[in-house]
Amino acid sequence: MYQGFYNLTSGMLSQQRNLNVISNNMANTQTAGYKADTMTKKTFQEEMLVRTGRYNKKNPTDLATTSKITTADQTYTDYSQGAFEMTDDIYDFAINGKGWFSVQTNSGTQYTRSGSFSVDSEGYLTLGGVGRVLGSNDQPIQIPNEDFTVNTDGSIIANQHGAANRKAVEVDADGNVTSSDDGETETVVYGKIKLVDFADTSALHKEDNGMYTTEQEATVVNGNSDSTLQWRMLEKSNVSLVDEMTNMMASQRALQSAAQMLKMYDSIMAKSSSDVGRL
Repeated sequence: MYQGFYNLTSGMLSQQRNLNVISNNMANTQTAGYKADTMTKKTFQEEMLVRTGRYNKKNPTDLATTSKITTADQTYTDYSQGAFEMTDDIYDFAINGKGWFSVQTNSGTQYTRSGSFSVDSEGYLTLGGVGRVLGSNDQPIQIPNEDFTVNTDGSIIANQHGAANRKAVEVDADGNVTSSDDGETETVVYGKIKLVDFADTSALHKEDNGMYTTEQEATVVNGNSDSTLQWRMLEKSNVSLVDEMTNMMASQRALQSAAQMLKMYDSIMAKSSSDVGRL
């Protein structure tokens, strides 16, 4: 009898945790760069099934193992790419393919797929409420005006119009300065948005605000054919609202069924106790 209580309670706890994961996914369907989570289950208190009979009672044949109890195990993240949305905002960026943005936070460098940036009061490219976006030289990128374009390798290039016969100055992401006598237009590269990737995405730890941390060494992927930057666009969440709604209804039904069975067990136990008292 008590085994039934354990089974049902474990099932209810698993379904409740699954509903929490689903609710978080649904709440982030409109969050740029969000990656959906999926909860897995595991069994414990496994028992060995054996074949017994007249033919071999002393040495029964092992058949398989079984478990009457399942519980929540780990939460896995789906890192597949979300769809792109054109925003026309000059501070919006999306990574096409592999890669992560690097952001300087109070607790160290963290990583994200969300490219919904802005500039702070000092003109630094910033992820709101998190920190400043790092360039390929591992320094924050300062953009003093809105007259710029962005290449697919992450280079932010500003065009400043000046007087005739003025030298054109170019500053690369590493701080090297070059110039030429091109005349009226002075071209300045403010920096290059750093794109990195990791050998094992399963070792990433999800933090708040769509950020990730890891102890792995990051590999710079700027300029790779499978890692390009899309300007004036955002990567949408990869959450499938239809799938999440379906999973939510299934978990709710399982939770309700377990609760009803638990009430039935409780009634049986109460009746058994009262009947024993009358004997």
